[in-house]
Amino acid sequence: MDSPIGYHEAKALLEWQVELGVDEAIGETPINRYELDAAPPKPKPAPAPEPETTPVAAHDPVAAAKSAAAAATNLDALQGALAAYEFCDLKRGARSLVFADGNPAARVMVIGEAPGRDEDLQGKPFVGRAGQLLDRMLDCIGLARTTPGAEHAVYITNILPWRPPQNRDPKPEEIAMMLPFVQRHVELAAPDVLVLMGNVSCLAMLGRKGITRLRGNWQDVLGRPALPMFHPAYLLRNPHAKREAWHDLLMLQARLRGL
Repeated sequence: MDSPIGYHEAKALLEWQVELGVDEAIGETPINRYELDAAPPKPKPAPAPEPETTPVAAHDPVAAAKSAAAAATNLDALQGALAAYEFCDLKRGARSLVFADGNPAARVMVIGEAPGRDEDLQGKPFVGRAGQLLDRMLDCIGLARTTPGAEHAVYITNILPWRPPQNRDPKPEEIAMMLPFVQRHVELAAPDVLVLMGNVSCLAMLGRKGITRLRGNWQDVLGRPALPMFHPAYLLRNPHAKREAWHDLLMLQARLRGL
């Protein structure tokens, strides 16, 4: 029996066949080359479609908020834009969207922090104990949220429209998402004066907090005079601060008389 071909001989034979143009091995089943030549060429696969470009706003909650807020031409549209906004997880755990209360034509717009339990249940800002105290404070200088006339009316909203779990402080990213809506809210309501109630409101609208230092000092926010004040909830915990709050209310009253 002949000895098998060695490695080098087999390699040389294979290279020789490649040089002759051999490009496939011979199979066990015969192939009719005439039929292959007559067959139409296979169509080339269509190129894969390019991935669609997703708008930046779909990945950027703040950009989405700016776009939605800017598109709102009135307060009803702004409330609808907030209701349709899906990037804030607070929405999923809250019962109500707390948009605003009072007279939108009021000269004074109060901006609080976030809804609490009572606000979440009723869908209105400042309706719990802190809200009741706020109403008494405003009444002392002739203002009320229920007054139909704009001269002595108040319009009230919050930085966040949804209640944070366990009434925790809002997170920076939550404030950043809601800020475009608040800014548009101020532009549409167009009050003469803003009142920033508490640290969260000051942080959002002024970029800094420290209410004990900021209160009683007029600031400029969106081209309007803004007065930082103690939040009524703080006054409930610290009754000794009511003297400073009364001083700030008198400042607000004097400013309104001078405008």
